[in-house]
Amino acid sequence: MKNGKISESVLKRSVLKQLHTVNEDVILKPGVGEDCAIVKTSGSTMAALSAQSVTLDIKDTHALARFSVYSAINNLASSGARPTGIMVTFLLPTLSNEAQLRETMKEIDKVCAGEGISVLGGHTQVTRAVKNIILNITAFGITNEIAPSRAVKPGMDIIAAGYAGLAGTSLIAVEREEELNSRFSKAFIDKAEQYLEDISAIQAAESAKGAGAVAMHDVAEGGIFGALWDMAEASKCGMDIDLKKIPVKQETIEICEFFDINPYKLISQGCLIIAAFDGSRIVREINRSGTNAVIIGTATESNDRVLISGEEKRFLETAQTDEIYKIFK
Repeated sequence: MKNGKISESVLKRSVLKQLHTVNEDVILKPGVGEDCAIVKTSGSTMAALSAQSVTLDIKDTHALARFSVYSAINNLASSGARPTGIMVTFLLPTLSNEAQLRETMKEIDKVCAGEGISVLGGHTQVTRAVKNIILNITAFGITNEIAPSRAVKPGMDIIAAGYAGLAGTSLIAVEREEELNSRFSKAFIDKAEQYLEDISAIQAAESAKGAGAVAMHDVAEGGIFGALWDMAEASKCGMDIDLKKIPVKQETIEICEFFDINPYKLISQGCLIIAAFDGSRIVREINRSGTNAVIIGTATESNDRVLISGEEKRFLETAQTDEIYKIFK
């Protein structure tokens, strides 16, 4: 199998079809496009859980910590939950050292402090089975109302909050700075690196939920094209998406051109896809919270997922391997 997330066909055939246990307390079950489990607790309160594994060979401890934690807690936020804490599991190669562990853990604690959440526990192990640090984050949160990916209905506006490819742009800038120096200025690269500070989707998700969002999906591995496909597939609907309206930073475009990768298929933590009947209200509320948001299309009754660019139309493909794996081998 290819490096990265398994394909949708393999997920359906070899993972989801093997799940038969039913529990009435499970509100949101596993499925394409659903990155959280939602479990009934007491009264109207529900618990949300999400697990993420980061296998990219990220040497910078600050980048590794921020990317890993937000990969998990953004999933909770996009389901409509408020993150409460995380469990952290380290798998360390035998060539790693204690300083790497200490510095990464220190950075993880900083992220948690900034979001008002706690490290609840975890596991740490040195093993010959890995060649670089593998960081697994399980996030926990609570909610009274959910906005699952599968809730999109025909006629709803499709909104993008944040920017496509932002997390991937920043990771590439941090880890491939020497190569980028051959074309770009230090100020350009520094700006791209700083985008890693803007990959929280929590405030945007809370604003969207308060303004009537029906469905939300965190744009992560597979990029915005992958997220749109997953949301449409989860909801069994079609979409008409205006390619030119998808928000993307100039630094992302230029760095992607330098490495010959597609910015719309690049890992995008911090970006959200939202569906609602009144998209304009969602956009206003998210913009008021300080995050960029724009209506990029509509959900349709057909099963076609269409990308529109002027007079040109083409069909969106099923989620592909993320472009980041062309950079991080």
